[in-house]
Amino acid sequence: MCAKGIKKVVLGNRLKLEEFVAVARFKAEVEFSFHYQERVVKSRRLLEQQMEKGEIMYGVNTGFGALYTQIISPEETAQLQRNILLSHATSVGEPLPKEVVRATMLMALQNLGQGYSGVRLQTLEMYRQFLNLDLTPFSPKEGSVGYLSPEAHIALVLIGEGQAYWGGELMPAKKALHMAGLEPIELSAKEGLALTSGTTSPTGMGALALYDMLKAASTADIIGAMSLEVLKGTVRAFDDRLMSARPHKEQQETAAAIRRLLSDSPMANAYKDFRLQDALSIRAIPQLHGAAKKTLNDALNTIEIEMNGCSDNPILWPDSEEGGTISGCNCDSSYVGIELDSACIAATAIAKMSERRNSRLINGKHSGFPDFLIKNGGLNSGLMIPQYSQAGLLNDMKILSHPATVDSIPTCGDQEDYVAMGYNAAKKAREVAAKLEYVLAIELLSIYTAHQFTDNVPAPGSASKAVLGRLANFIPKLEEDQYLYPFIEGIRELIHTGEMIGCVENTLGKIFNKELKVEDL
Repeated sequence: MCAKGIKKVVLGNRLKLEEFVAVARFKAEVEFSFHYQERVVKSRRLLEQQMEKGEIMYGVNTGFGALYTQIISPEETAQLQRNILLSHATSVGEPLPKEVVRATMLMALQNLGQGYSGVRLQTLEMYRQFLNLDLTPFSPKEGSVGYLSPEAHIALVLIGEGQAYWGGELMPAKKALHMAGLEPIELSAKEGLALTSGTTSPTGMGALALYDMLKAASTADIIGAMSLEVLKGTVRAFDDRLMSARPHKEQQETAAAIRRLLSDSPMANAYKDFRLQDALSIRAIPQLHGAAKKTLNDALNTIEIEMNGCSDNPILWPDSEEGGTISGCNCDSSYVGIELDSACIAATAIAKMSERRNSRLINGKHSGFPDFLIKNGGLNSGLMIPQYSQAGLLNDMKILSHPATVDSIPTCGDQEDYVAMGYNAAKKAREVAAKLEYVLAIELLSIYTAHQFTDNVPAPGSASKAVLGRLANFIPKLEEDQYLYPFIEGIRELIHTGEMIGCVENTLGKIFNKELKVEDL
């Protein structure tokens, strides 16, 4: 994935995950295509025509939720849209990270730019300016069941209410707008509802989490191969004939990646007959990593569909002979939520195998190295306690793997008598992704240290050498106890940024996301 290298994203065509992350995380410039602008203007014209006819439309000239039976006069339309933002901005607690707020705004542009929502182009232009000028609304992250509250905090800034970040400083929205050279706007019919409805925050937050999980899953292949190599594992368990007997695509691809990673390794070649069969945390890497990656790939397909659809309610169908609006529930977050609940389970499965490999690395009975990978044990604890950290992280991940979407707490006087809870699934997916990166980082720290005790054995392969060399830039030989936290954070950063994958692929060529067959080491 190369999101960081994308400098401009034009909305109007199908958006890919990498482009989405380029805007949300790496601040790529956003433009509207002519087609995007055309369909937004057409949809707005249709809404105005329906209003002129006096059609009753939910959220346009009615109240919201259980108050949909209350008719709103044309004179009160603007006040209705302002009121929905003021009354719905009730999420609380710590603010959402800026990249999540940016992701939510980008999703709003995608959602409302499909041409079914009736919002004005100038309103969407404000969010585009927010993204391009790096003006980020303040939005607390706790207290959403799928949408509404975080989105309302974000949209308040459009009308000069709430707070926003400008130049790294949190300030009143009016001041932030002024500093950015912008002025508050008055929302028109349907716009307040459209800006708070839909799956914008779960999808935006979930897209970022999934991007990190996919990257970590590929990195787990690298780290797993390096553990196999230094623990004298046998590559025979990754034979393509064995994989073809159970032809799951991701299992075959994972085994091929491991073979490629170790293809020029004298160490792996020397020990391929050292054992008849390794422990499951070594020999089952293709099976578990493959199953996890299939789940993540399924989630990717769903997230990209959601990113390129309209989750507004109601919608205006532009080609209908009857015209008018259609009320339903495309704003339901079940698709995103269920996939992200599953993605959390997949990421936790990768982490549980990583922790078991790390346990073998630091246990002299299994590894043949000094216990906890330190020479003078007793005086020194070596890498004893990072495994404790893995255990704590993994326990958190298991708790977070409980699905949010199986819960439902009715709201809105039972008008919303079922609630999807997709927002919470997305929120915990970000936590799981970060914890997976740390679990993998700790395993890699043990691999790096284990190589201190391999002077009298064949050398590792070129991929391992590249990674070990990169780590040596900031991690010394651990011959006595040292402050380990900076090393763990440094490795985690290499995983999070994708530099670990880049380090290996710069050495061996492209490994991930293509079919590989290496018959012999």
